[in-house]
Amino acid sequence: MATVLMCRRFPRLSRVAAFSTTAERKAERGSSKSKKEKRDKPGAANAGSESGTTIQLLKPQDYRVLYNPAAYARGRAGSQQRVDRDSSQALGDTFTSPGATQAPQTFPTASAQALPPIRNALPKPKPKMPLEQTILATLYKEEAEKEKWELHDSKEDPRMFQKGRPEYRSLSCDSADPAQTLPAEEEDSILQSVAGCEGSPGILTDHFLKLSRLPAERRVALLSDPRFGALCHRAVTAIRLFSTPDLIQILKACVPLAVPASHPLLDACEAEFCRRAWDMGLEQLLLVADCWRCLERSVPSYLGILFSYANLRWKDLTLPQFVQLLYIIGEGRRSPADLTQKVESTILKHLDAFTLEELGAICLGLFKSVSGISDHVMRRIADRVSLQMEDMSTYALVNVLKMLRYTRMDHVPLMRELGKVIPARIPTTNIQGIMHIALTYSSLHFFNEDVLAAIAASLPSKVSYCRSKDAAKFLWSFGCLDYEPPNEEEFYSSLIKQLHTKLHEFSKFPEHLLTALLGLAFVKRFPEELIDFALRKEFVQKTRGSKYELNKDLFTLGKSVEIECPTYQGSRLPPQLCQEFTEMVSSFAEREIYVRPEIVEATSLLESMLGGPEYVKNHMILPHTRSSDLEVRLATDGHPIPFNFKDPVAAEKLKDMGVSLTDDLISQLTKGRAHSQSPVEVGDEAGIPRQERGDAAGTPCSGGALPAGAKCQAEPKAGRWQPREVRLALQVSNRNHFCYGSRRLLGLHCLKRRQLRLLGYEVVEIPFWEWFPLLKRTRSEKLSYLHYKVFCPALLTGAG
Repeated sequence: MATVLMCRRFPRLSRVAAFSTTAERKAERGSSKSKKEKRDKPGAANAGSESGTTIQLLKPQDYRVLYNPAAYARGRAGSQQRVDRDSSQALGDTFTSPGATQAPQTFPTASAQALPPIRNALPKPKPKMPLEQTILATLYKEEAEKEKWELHDSKEDPRMFQKGRPEYRSLSCDSADPAQTLPAEEEDSILQSVAGCEGSPGILTDHFLKLSRLPAERRVALLSDPRFGALCHRAVTAIRLFSTPDLIQILKACVPLAVPASHPLLDACEAEFCRRAWDMGLEQLLLVADCWRCLERSVPSYLGILFSYANLRWKDLTLPQFVQLLYIIGEGRRSPADLTQKVESTILKHLDAFTLEELGAICLGLFKSVSGISDHVMRRIADRVSLQMEDMSTYALVNVLKMLRYTRMDHVPLMRELGKVIPARIPTTNIQGIMHIALTYSSLHFFNEDVLAAIAASLPSKVSYCRSKDAAKFLWSFGCLDYEPPNEEEFYSSLIKQLHTKLHEFSKFPEHLLTALLGLAFVKRFPEELIDFALRKEFVQKTRGSKYELNKDLFTLGKSVEIECPTYQGSRLPPQLCQEFTEMVSSFAEREIYVRPEIVEATSLLESMLGGPEYVKNHMILPHTRSSDLEVRLATDGHPIPFNFKDPVAAEKLKDMGVSLTDDLISQLTKGRAHSQSPVEVGDEAGIPRQERGDAAGTPCSGGALPAGAKCQAEPKAGRWQPREVRLALQVSNRNHFCYGSRRLLGLHCLKRRQLRLLGYEVVEIPFWEWFPLLKRTRSEKLSYLHYKVFCPALLTGAG
């Protein structure tokens, strides 16, 4: 079977319903798909398929997308692409500064966020741990292939917008400008002249400019030449003697020379530019800031001065200067709060004049700096993009999607157009761009099968270039939308294999592993060795020390494994930790979930219909799924069973009490009665006790039909199934449980219903598209609806 093959590739890979054959699973999926197509509303996101938008990463927002965009480093000699650090979820998103001081060396290294020391990222190998013993060999293999990976996966130039207007030439440092290359032989004569005389500031400047025009291979060797060191030392000594234009020329020359970010010459230049900043022009300030970005040097003091300067002279900003400023703000990962309103007003002022690439640059700058933007401004940007999307580069479009996701904007016209334009571009888009497209659909809950299928078809051939973050986000996105593509085995197998390859990264970035495993759990896939790694005490400790909120994700994973993987023999969450997580989630539910009007109304009406609060319980049967259930229990003869008692005394008092479902009562339920009490009055009189956590254990039992006049029996012992008892789990859903504009459940809520059935519950849907309109109708209509749901003929027939 296919499952056997998967198990061979990935040891101990559990697949729920693994006993079915591939053909059976496909038949089931086809049947399920046809049913979904019938019930889903067409055209919500695009002409041919449903739309959906999510996350929350389990949000995600209780699941929030914890996401930190990458710093797109500009390609140059001796530089490496800077890789960003993502969170997982939430879910406050925090962004770390890309600038990190680097030790002097011939090639500037990537920041600590990007490529942590590989050997330090590993836990000490333990004997008899096959999974961990493979890590070290994997690391060496990755090291050898790193150059190839970086070449393939280099990010697109975030400065493409600068090619659209000639004004950017004076605002940016473009080392790609055509310049006459000096013969390599001139290097010795230039450096020899340095040793022979002190030289004026003008001569020193000329030396730097000439050396920056040497062939690339000579520039690389230059940094280790003592004579070049002497030239830099003389420039530092004479730093205050340089004119501002000459000092800018020296800084620009440092870019093609690939001077390390921590070099003493750059220290001196930064201090001097900070001293002179208020005497410089905005054009010069932006140019210097761009040089620092190209040199990958963090200069928070200088940027602070630049932002203050721009704030005071905001009315003088030209359109190119404004776009360049937002680019600098984004690359500096700093968002000056006092500029927010001015930024929004300027965007609206120039909205029709921006090029599409400039709009992409603006969105990327806002996104990287975690800058808030009003819905009105974002909608205006999305309006324009949706009309000109075909003329927009994929890179700029992805940047707009990042900001759309950040603002949680459900812009249907843009998403519809995206569904038409983007599938054909997927094969030629790099892996990070594809990841952001997938994440946009999942975080906004938009379901578009054409886009997701195109992503799934393209991914296996590119999966080796996925960072741990990318693999996690792909799995999360597909799981969140509960979508298994036509090539599901190849798709999931390749990503699970990549998780094994990146296992060493998860000690530093535990959120990525939890994100990936939750995405897999949503679609009933449980790679047991990875789960064992994630539930070990050492890894759990790392998640608890993370700056991201990972407790809920860990809880969902651990309890899902308990329910869905009965043969699993690996690590598990300690009971005391589960209890702590349960209390945390329950406390939140009492404040935010149980009190929602649609749930309160349904609870009150059920109590009135069944005979009191002891017949219905508003709680979380599965706390790890973070949504409420209305639990009702029926005996095989059809009558309701009381079970919701606050204490043993109350249970004894209510023993043998119940309600007779007479013809008169049925008539009242179906036709209504005059002067009936409001749901609030009924709830107040009933004195509903504080809800307790329900028992989620037991074995499934069947029940019988409900005859009129039946009377309830004594309360069953807590936590035990009575003989042939039927337990109903009523789901009062809302729009956030479904894909946007459709009736397609999100992955977390599919997981919940699946697990309720595994525990023996009959899941009864009270969907928002039926219940919400009824909230405005008469009490009798609502009672009649709930009576049919609880005593559904099909349900009772099946139970019998």
